[in-house]
Amino acid sequence: MKKKNFKYIYGPVSSWRLGSSLGIDLLSQKKKICTFGCIYCQVGRTTRHTGERKVYVPSKEILEEIQALPRIKIDYLTFSGRGEPTLAKNLGEIISKLKKSRKEKIAVLTNSSLLTRKKVRKDLSKADFVIVKLDAYSQESFERINKPIKGISLKKILKGIFEFKKEYRSRLGLQIMFMKENKDDYKKIALLAQKISPDEIHINTPLRPCPVKPLSKKEISKIVAYFRKIPAFSKIKIISVYDKKPQKVLSLSAEDTVRRRGKPH
Repeated sequence: MKKKNFKYIYGPVSSWRLGSSLGIDLLSQKKKICTFGCIYCQVGRTTRHTGERKVYVPSKEILEEIQALPRIKIDYLTFSGRGEPTLAKNLGEIISKLKKSRKEKIAVLTNSSLLTRKKVRKDLSKADFVIVKLDAYSQESFERINKPIKGISLKKILKGIFEFKKEYRSRLGLQIMFMKENKDDYKKIALLAQKISPDEIHINTPLRPCPVKPLSKKEISKIVAYFRKIPAFSKIKIISVYDKKPQKVLSLSAEDTVRRRGKPH
């Protein structure tokens, strides 16, 4: 593939949830800007720990890069990258414009931290697939694992998810990242997941290099089996990071993909 100088899009990558996924980073080419400083983050330490919503990268620059894409197979245009995508004030605007110019479905991976904000929920409502995150069942474990900015609590996270669930008319996924620090809490987290009642549940563990060791396939399988036995989840798709082998996908730039997604396992 002919190499181009893309600053804010990366991949496509082979995603166990989204197939061939082209990443779109609305925040930064190099810095990690986020509301969290998760201990398991696979793209490094948060450089700018903030809850400020603003235009970090002009919409025009993002759209021009996407327009310059070569002919490649893409299943999803995915808003993710080095930080929390809902911090970008132009998220909704870009989704709306992509809907008019592209055929691919649009996904957003969010840490759920800003879902109590009405404008954020409105922006996310334009996507075809929103995957929210919940890694803890208590405030203490939430702070220990996700290291949020001041003012964000687990109670607010849940409130935002519940409010978004009531309003959202498309596909909602719930991602839970399991590791040593919360592997014994899976039953309590499952209770919260029942209240959320998403369309899908994604059981994850940090397989790409980071400060936290992943759980084994056996440990994850035990958690998945528990979730699948819950009657409330009988019609909900439950998948784990170990369920699918990654398919070979040719990326635009391997270096940019690693910087925004982490090294492959």
